[in-house]
Amino acid sequence: MNVERTLVTGGAGFIGSHLCERLLKEGREVICLDNFFTGRRRNIAHLLRNPSFELVRHDVIEPILLEVDEIYNLACPASPVHYQHNPVKTIKTNVMGALNMLGLAKRVGARILQASTSEVYGDPEVHPQTEAYWGHVNPIGPRACYDEGKRCAESLMFAYHRQNNVDIRVVRIFNTYGPRMLPDDGRVVSNFIVQALRGEDITIYGDGGQTRAFCYIDDLVDGMTRMMDADSAPGPVNLGNPEEFTVLDLALLIKRLTNSASAIVNKPLPQDDPARRRPDITIARRDLGWSPAVDIEDGLKRTIEYFTKRLKG
Repeated sequence: MNVERTLVTGGAGFIGSHLCERLLKEGREVICLDNFFTGRRRNIAHLLRNPSFELVRHDVIEPILLEVDEIYNLACPASPVHYQHNPVKTIKTNVMGALNMLGLAKRVGARILQASTSEVYGDPEVHPQTEAYWGHVNPIGPRACYDEGKRCAESLMFAYHRQNNVDIRVVRIFNTYGPRMLPDDGRVVSNFIVQALRGEDITIYGDGGQTRAFCYIDDLVDGMTRMMDADSAPGPVNLGNPEEFTVLDLALLIKRLTNSASAIVNKPLPQDDPARRRPDITIARRDLGWSPAVDIEDGLKRTIEYFTKRLKG
């Protein structure tokens, strides 16, 4: 597919900024759209001099008219601290944002990729999680604004695909980490690294026995671009690292890699926090030829280096 112009909503965010970089390196024109709620200008400042890069300050809950060949819809706060800050706005971003981007895709004939999430599986009763699993989600809990918002966005994608023949792709992103995460975003990797570097207590919610699978940002972006470019089924496709870690093991690993003297302390587990989370990536391996290449130690070292510089100002 000969693509010239790509729209990335949420393009100044953690994942979006890395995606914009990757697309520019591939020789594409990139329009980065962001309202800067959790996105940061510093994430894309180094791209502003590139003549193939354009920054548009805009909120996806409002329609926009652009001429593009493909759309990556990433716009939405992705950490509990931020998406629970304004749950109504989070739902609007997921639902109205998807509607507006699908309307645009339909109008201009663009392919659209929806960045969905492992949160659609909720606190899963099936392990590891396959794309065929429908999930175990509390629709009225504190996380529902994000979980159900993303589930609705997926529903909208497939409705537009079936009814209007819009060319869609859906990926379900599992825990991702790397440079440009916000220091205060409340996600476990950034929390632990920032606390370790500052010599503060490393806070584990619950007993630390809950598991997560951590995928480095470069691997995720590679999976997303492969999914967009593939002439395969619309998905959904899991993108994540199938190597499972307990939260306690992660804390101990980060403590070692930062040479930190921080103590590890336990706090009560938040409501609806998933006990286990690990992707089955059989479909991604088969259809996209994709699997993560960066191991956890290497990825964490790169992330620690970023936060070390960031915390120094």
